[in-house]
Amino acid sequence: MKQAYLSALVIGAVLSGCAGQAETSQPAPAAVQPPQPAASTVPPGAAEQQSFSAWRQGFRGRALAAGIRPAVFDAAFRDVKLNQEVMRLDGRQAEFTKQIWEYLDTATSATRVSNGRQKWQELAPTLKAIETRYGVDAKVVLAIWGMETNYGSFRGNTGIIEGLATLAFEGRRRSFAEEQLIAALRILQSGDTSPERMRGSWAGAMGHTQFMPTSYLQYAQDFTGDGKRDIWGEDPTDALASTAYYLARFGWQQGAPWGLEVKLPAGFDYGLADQDNRQPVAYWRGRGITTLDGRPLPDHGEAAILVPAGAQGPAFVIYNNFRVIRRYNNATSYAMAVGHLGDKLAGGGEFRTPWPRHERALSRVEKEELQRRLTARGFDTRGADGVIGPNTISAIRAFQQSRGQVADGYASESLLKQLR
Repeated sequence: MKQAYLSALVIGAVLSGCAGQAETSQPAPAAVQPPQPAASTVPPGAAEQQSFSAWRQGFRGRALAAGIRPAVFDAAFRDVKLNQEVMRLDGRQAEFTKQIWEYLDTATSATRVSNGRQKWQELAPTLKAIETRYGVDAKVVLAIWGMETNYGSFRGNTGIIEGLATLAFEGRRRSFAEEQLIAALRILQSGDTSPERMRGSWAGAMGHTQFMPTSYLQYAQDFTGDGKRDIWGEDPTDALASTAYYLARFGWQQGAPWGLEVKLPAGFDYGLADQDNRQPVAYWRGRGITTLDGRPLPDHGEAAILVPAGAQGPAFVIYNNFRVIRRYNNATSYAMAVGHLGDKLAGGGEFRTPWPRHERALSRVEKEELQRRLTARGFDTRGADGVIGPNTISAIRAFQQSRGQVADGYASESLLKQLR
């Protein structure tokens, strides 16, 4: 999975409306700071920088044992210091979230569609060649580029080595960060780029389409044929080809949709609407689900039903390509945005069923309250962590059934008011 870590960090930040990638000046590393007065008056952070230096020395031994040449390591870490901004962003927990329709409004805005169509026109021969070689629709490659960096306009400016080193030192996901660091050093050792050019997001994603270092090693492509897999430069060709190759490797079906908006029959059992409940299309046809205009569902292999806003919003049948997009970034909102943006770039329009825009998003505190109140009424959510997962959805459905309501399992402000 390319960005399991980023799903919680980057996409979570987007859904919470956090801006999140501002660069700030950092204090000088402990090794070059001027002499300090007594320990009790050492400026904040100096001791931490010294601990960071000790971690770096220990990691150097692990990197060399993994085959990284001393000169490569030393060049990569020459100016690296503990990045307080990365630590702040990694520790940030989103309190307020956006509703799925608010996220899609931004992700697939008229400006993003217009800019994407312009890029498609400019890069038409390149995108066609990539589509031909890898069998991945150009519109989805373009949509991922638009989602990840707004077509290359913001690729991140954090030094990847420094950002990952900070995450490794901080320790919350040390094994993950050190694995990515070793991969980044292997990239430098291969000569594909330099430490100065290896820049990206604070969480370690790089280039036009935001590859993590381990994914780069597995999937990056030299489509230009210049001997380097350059995803960082102004030319996005290698990055776009790398994204197409990634999707192809995980089973992209060219020409098939990610999903379609559908019409659910009266009395539909919303307990069946689960991304993991993949069934043959004949199964869903047999339960009365059709396209919006009443035609039989097209058959593109196994499919599931998705109702991201419950019974009040649009419903979708989702196919294999939806799951492939989630391999790129494991978030339902992200996969929907990529699919919808790609469709718009190719001339499609908005979803026809209106979203329940009167429902505001619940804060984490309110979600915890909802879970506590459900459990107190005998509908056990198995904890109150503010995350609406399968246990909470099941509890909501059971509560709704007990009240004779449509049991869609959707956590809404209206539901919380009922519980209160």
